[in-house]
Amino acid sequence: MSDSDVLTLTEWGLYCAAGDFYVDPRPDSQNPAPRSIITHGHADHARANSLEYLCTGGTAMMLRHRLEGSVNVRELEYGETLTLGSAKVSLHPAGHILGSAQVRVEVGDEVWVVSGDYKRDSDPSCEPFELVPCDVFITEATFALPAYRWTEASHVAQQILHWWRNNAAQGVTSILFCYALGKAQRILAELARLTDVPVYVHGALVGPTEIYRQAGVNMLPTHKVTSDIEAARLTSALVLAPPSAQGSPWMKRFKRRSTGFASGWMRVRGNRRRRGYDRGFVISDHADWPSLLQTISETGARRVLVTHGESYALCRYLKESGVDAMALDTRLGDGAHDGEGAESDSTDTPPGSLPPVNADQSARS
Repeated sequence: MSDSDVLTLTEWGLYCAAGDFYVDPRPDSQNPAPRSIITHGHADHARANSLEYLCTGGTAMMLRHRLEGSVNVRELEYGETLTLGSAKVSLHPAGHILGSAQVRVEVGDEVWVVSGDYKRDSDPSCEPFELVPCDVFITEATFALPAYRWTEASHVAQQILHWWRNNAAQGVTSILFCYALGKAQRILAELARLTDVPVYVHGALVGPTEIYRQAGVNMLPTHKVTSDIEAARLTSALVLAPPSAQGSPWMKRFKRRSTGFASGWMRVRGNRRRRGYDRGFVISDHADWPSLLQTISETGARRVLVTHGESYALCRYLKESGVDAMALDTRLGDGAHDGEGAESDSTDTPPGSLPPVNADQSARS
């Protein structure tokens, strides 16, 4: 990237000099960012230490829930154009989670789009993806390998319901691990199309689920798992919990249980075995391989910058196809993207850390 680009990579992440704002930055408390545009509410994109946040209404609800103290948030409607300096900015649905947005930045005759995390599949819990034509497209690459291809989430929901009912018939509690923001609510919304039986949830899911209900998303009724709930009530229940609950004392209340994990990483069976789950359900809030290629092509971008996950693999494929592509490390040593590990409520990163990607390197040949 060069200083003449609409967006440049700084120690805090992507910065637009023409509009004096950052996109999903990671500033420090001693030197806060003056203005940040936030693509969505996951912890690896929505961080503290900005003096002003610009985002959609759905993301604003999550920011206020997540960040301690008062938060100066300016809400933007999808498609609303805001002029910041000499830059025109608008937000467009990314289809990732509730309120998720792509950031369109226009400076002069140049249009750049920061996709954030996105998916093209249907999802009753969030706004559908909107294609935004651009000159430069910054895309994620979380599942940028040909092996990752998703089936319809409605079909996966039927698999979950079948597993739940079979376990219930045997007096076994079904414990489905999923991420507290986005994945859990998508599952609850998909299951609401098939049944009206309430689901029990870990305390970490209560706040995010309430945000979705306030936004009008139709989901199954939920009850928080508390210490005073009779064990018999949980015997035939479906319980949603974050991965951090696995192996914790919280699990001891479930005497007979079957565990499952809902994630795009379950496409690779070895991941399920290594994590010790009884079942794996393949459902992701990220674009799969065909969707990534489709989106990149449909944007009409003459240049593609690739971040998160399999950046080199996607860059290599694009370059071999004649596309000007470069890997871009917006994490800057910040650890695994979207940490689908025990401490995160984000989505779809496999166990372990991802290798660093140098911002000034193009894809390996």
